[in-house]
Amino acid sequence: MSKTKEEMVYSDDKFKVVGRREKQSEEISRPSISAWKEGWLRLKQNKGTVISIIVLLILLILAIVGPHMNEYTYQQTNYDNVYSKPSSDHWIGTDKFGRDQWTRLWEGTRISLYIAVLAALLDILIGITYGAISGFKGGRTDNIMQRFIEILVGIPNLVIVILLIMIMRPGILTITIALVITGWVNMARLVRGQVLKLKTQEYVLAARALGAGTKRIITKHMIPNTMGIIIVNMMFTIPNAIFMEAFLSFIGLGLQEPLASLGVLINDGFQSMRSHFYLLIFPSIVIIALMVCFNLLADGLRDALDPRMRK
Repeated sequence: MSKTKEEMVYSDDKFKVVGRREKQSEEISRPSISAWKEGWLRLKQNKGTVISIIVLLILLILAIVGPHMNEYTYQQTNYDNVYSKPSSDHWIGTDKFGRDQWTRLWEGTRISLYIAVLAALLDILIGITYGAISGFKGGRTDNIMQRFIEILVGIPNLVIVILLIMIMRPGILTITIALVITGWVNMARLVRGQVLKLKTQEYVLAARALGAGTKRIITKHMIPNTMGIIIVNMMFTIPNAIFMEAFLSFIGLGLQEPLASLGVLINDGFQSMRSHFYLLIFPSIVIIALMVCFNLLADGLRDALDPRMRK
């Protein structure tokens, strides 16, 4: 039978599918990437964070190789060359004992970074352990552990430092202990809050139903899901520790000469600021650069690792 005129006008060949086809509904539009890789991609798009990373790498390299770029040591004195202005022999001058400021600047930067990073790592170790146990156990255990934290928060840091210096000799170990005693409290509170939220999630309840122990649930399920907050908080902890070390050394409660740190150098520069400003300006620039870059890096990491901050 021949097709009628209406069948020829409205045949299937005259129609075209508009929109997504059924086969295309299950196609993957982009390659699957992990949360860490996606965070790294977002981090690279933040120009301020990239510049901060570059500046921090430059300062870190100078802190490592800077003291070895000339023949002077940070303790070497030369009373015939006191308060020498920047020259080809002493690139940023000498201090009141004729010590080379270039060597002392980068030696002090290395010591300050060492103290700050060590204090931050100890804060993470203590804070994560304490906060995870407190949040996971809950109940009476959580109440007792939180009351202990409230006692530590109520004690000023400066009082603890003064008491430590009365008992211990001022030095790197004393400052590190002083920074760690109360520095881990914020980390513990953050981890506790995350654990309280995560322990009611379905995958945690499933792991517990399958017989997983407390240690395995905390280390395999909860801590990995709080790493973003932990890393961001660590990036904020390091500049705070650098500032605290510089403050303690500036008021004479930190490192003592002939040791070098940014606080010691700023204190020396402050005493001769009017006649020899270069002794103050160079360590001040370094400590400002460190604190600003670490804070910008922390902001960038927060934007990259926190899904709620995605634009």
